[in-house]
Formats: sequence, C-alpha cells, structure tokens
Amino acid sequence: MNINRTNKTKKRFNPRPPLIHLSIPNEFLWAFIGLILTIFSTFLEVFMTSLPWTWPVQGVRSYSLGVTYQIGAVLLTGCMGGPNAGLLSQIAYVLLGLAWVPVFAQGGGWNYLTEPSFGYLLGFIPGSWLCGWLAFRKRTNLESLAFSSLCGLVVIHLCGLVYLGGLSLFHPVVRQSIPLSSLPTAIFNYSVIPFPGQLIIICAVALMALILRRLMFY
Repeated sequence: MNINRTNKTKKRFNPRPPLIHLSIPNEFLWAFIGLILTIFSTFLEVFMTSLPWTWPVQGVRSYSLGVTYQIGAVLLTGCMGGPNAGLLSQIAYVLLGLAWVPVFAQGGGWNYLTEPSFGYLLGFIPGSWLCGWLAFRKRTNLESLAFSSLCGLVVIHLCGLVYLGGLSLFHPVVRQSIPLSSLPTAIFNYSVIPFPGQLIIICAVALMALILRRLMFY
C-alpha cells in the first residue's frame, strides 16, 4: 500500500509534458528566424491608424505607439518555436550586440552594459523562454497565446527594472549609471510609457501565432 501511494504521489507532482513536441531541426529553424526578426524589428517603429469611423471627417491618420516591433518578434519566437528556440535566438541576439555587431537600437559593444535599456535586452532571454514554455503547455487558442506573451513581457520588464536598480546603486562607480534620484524617471521612461503600446503588440502576436500554428497544424 505504501509503495502504491508513493507512486501515485510522484505521478501527481510530475510536471505535465508539453502538448506539442517540435523536432530539434524545427527548433533551430525558429531560433534562426527569431534572431533575424528581432534584429530587423529593432528598427521598425509601430504605427496605428485612426479609428475607421473618423476617416470620412479627418481622413486616415497614423499615430506612433512609441515602441518598435522588437518585443513582438521576441514573443512570437517563443509562441511559434517553443522555449528552446526563444532562448537560443535571444542569447544569440545579445551576444551579437555585445560583440560590436550593431544590432541594438544604439549600436553595440561592451559599453552597452552601462545602458539603462540593457536590462530589458537581457530580459528577452528568460522572457522568450517563459513565453514558449507556457505556449506549448496549453491548447492552441487565442487566450493561452496572449497569456503566454503577457507573462513573457512581464518577465522582460522585471529584468529591466532590476537592472535599472543595480545601475542606480552603483552610481557613481559605473560610468553612465543612473543616480538614485533619477530612478523613478528612468522607470517611467523605460517601463511605464512603452507598456500600453507593448500590450497592443501582444494582441497582434497572439493572433498571428494562432493563425500560423493552425496553418502548421500544431
């Protein structure tokens, strides 16, 4: 009786396996696609048109959301390629930028370690992994993909906020660090302002991932 109870307990606490398994070649393919998408989307700003019912009066107008498609590329890689593809693509992206390849918004190089935005770039790594991990442990639907992307976005911002706090604590030892008095302003500029626009991107990512996954039958 004790042995049976132990086996039942082990089964109960075993992590649920993913509903969908991608082959290793497919994971590497999506990692490469995610890397390319992340690089090019870094320099593409997101615009939104005015509401359709205002077009007859005001015409079609476009408004900038103040963010790029970069976050969308990171989360889409996780939703389509899973945790391994998301992880590999973002590790490659960060390493390329630190190796002086100008893939970051303001170039690249080791001096980027002192940039306030670098913590958010580091957050791409765990954020894309978590997004992919969640996206492949629930049935493919719009709600699960949106929730997975939202969790990934939250992790990215948490990493960025921790990095901002670290830069402020090491001021003035580290050049270009943030004074403690300027930390609330930095948080407002790097997290509060872009967050609404990034939420809109999450909706687009979830819809796009749903369509692509249905077309690819997974």
